[in-house]
Amino acid sequence: MKRRNFMASSTAAVAGMAISSLNGQSVPKNQDFKLKHNINHSVCRWCFQDYELEDFLKILVDLNVKAIDLTGPEEWPLLKKYNIECSMCWGAEISLMEGWNNPKHHEQLIKNYTEMIPKVADAGYRNLICFSGNRNGMNDYVGLQNCVEGLSKIMPMAEKLGVTLQMELFNQVNHPDYMCDNTLWGVELCRRIGSDNFKLLFDIYHMQIQEGDIIRSIQNYHPYFGHYHTAGVPGRHEIDETQEMYYPAVMNAILKTGYTGYVAQEFIPTWDDKIAALKDGLVRCDV
Repeated sequence: MKRRNFMASSTAAVAGMAISSLNGQSVPKNQDFKLKHNINHSVCRWCFQDYELEDFLKILVDLNVKAIDLTGPEEWPLLKKYNIECSMCWGAEISLMEGWNNPKHHEQLIKNYTEMIPKVADAGYRNLICFSGNRNGMNDYVGLQNCVEGLSKIMPMAEKLGVTLQMELFNQVNHPDYMCDNTLWGVELCRRIGSDNFKLLFDIYHMQIQEGDIIRSIQNYHPYFGHYHTAGVPGRHEIDETQEMYYPAVMNAILKTGYTGYVAQEFIPTWDDKIAALKDGLVRCDV
């Protein structure tokens, strides 16, 4: 028996779930798919943009997934229709490369975020993404202080309205020159800002590539992590046996910290049946 099929069969036996085969991958049958919700599941919209938003929201309702990541105000009325939360809002950023580490962007960013934070709060959502920007030859300590100075000007509004700004960590392979590329730099930024309304979006895929030792980072620095993203390494594809991490262990580590926020699937599906791939990823994280 091939190792991949054996492992899938073993996982199914342990979980007591019926399994069907699709293109060589093992996925739960529809009638057996049920989430425990020890992990609060979400899905990043951009990974499933082949589906019209309304159609995809209907799928999430059917899967009993209660949130979606990375949507903006123009999409929120449709989310409300299906009672799906936006677990990570966007729309205030300039770009991934032009961020808070460069003072020349502060005026525009402050304008953008002071307009967006009330929209997030009025919609009843809690998280808004932000980015450090690229180094462009800048020293990391200078960029760190620039971020503190810029972000501190919008933090009082975020605190008052109950919105948490979350800076995402990226790796240097996919995002060369991005400054917030390691946990310690991000944690120091959180410490200097000194607000419970500023956290890190800990992208497991990015940090596995950049620094590894994912579970230790979660154990040591979880108070600074406000949100998690998943994907398989290498390739940002399914989180099955084709990649190098064992996500159930990672999810158990997250649970042990007492985390109650969302974990969003952010892999690019390669299976013919993309929703079957999504279901498989959700089950692997549903510890």
